[in-house]
Amino acid sequence: MNDQASKLRKMINGANMDDNKNLPNRKAKILTVTSGKGGVGKTNFAVNLAISIRRLGYRVIIMDVDFGLANVEILTGTSVKYTISDCIVSGKKLEEIMVDGPYGIKLISGGLGLNEKIIMNRENIRNILREMEKVEYITDFIIIDTAAGVSNTVLNFIMASDETILITTPDPTSIMDGYTILKALTIYGYKGKLNIVTNIVNSRKEAYATYDKLYRASKNFLNRELEFLGYLERSDIVNKAVLNQYPFLLSNPNASISKKINIMALKLIEPGGHIKERGKISFAKRLLDLFNKKGGSNDD
Repeated sequence: MNDQASKLRKMINGANMDDNKNLPNRKAKILTVTSGKGGVGKTNFAVNLAISIRRLGYRVIIMDVDFGLANVEILTGTSVKYTISDCIVSGKKLEEIMVDGPYGIKLISGGLGLNEKIIMNRENIRNILREMEKVEYITDFIIIDTAAGVSNTVLNFIMASDETILITTPDPTSIMDGYTILKALTIYGYKGKLNIVTNIVNSRKEAYATYDKLYRASKNFLNRELEFLGYLERSDIVNKAVLNQYPFLLSNPNASISKKINIMALKLIEPGGHIKERGKISFAKRLLDLFNKKGGSNDD
């Protein structure tokens, strides 16, 4: 842990915000952040992770696909003029609806009060994904913030991603709902890495005990390996950041939870992570294929 922290500090101190690490022209790495139930801090984690990766010099877009809630823009205090619905109604390009968020991350808003069924209409999703395929080549990471729970839409976004980060808490219902997602992904044959983050824990011991419950269930009943990405303790800093609509990684960069987010970001970009070449098929094409096969929301 100390070696990782030291490496992280060196990378942050030496990072140039305009320096893209001289990466060749490759598609973005897609990270999907999800949870079995709401209220576990999923979006807060996604926002602060995006900022942490950006601090290391990488271009990051966070895409809110929890349609109708606009949680990402609320938590970042960002004013958004256009949303994904404008791609459908007005023919806007994704580059046109992207806005600058904290510390140079880019945001794509899912919009407030939108109907997921309309957005996930096959023709509409085709139009959005044609635009998204272009975006994959102008950034290094796309972080997808899904809705909580299991739906065709959530599963499709996860299935098309390179890695998934499942957020859970020690709450038994959160663990069970998280397992439900893992089971569905196993049934559908998800090949990406499954990372677990235990959030709102009271101690390191509780964090590992929570992960162990998920790991054992996944290993014994699904024959699926999980990766423990890390944990975040319960903290008033998070509550204040939410009220102030300003990410805690920026308001309290030296706090324990901020340091833990930074360690997790480092794990995700080390060799075997972003350094590894992406597959030839784009995220957008993979996702379109899934929507063509299974459809979008559960109402379809």
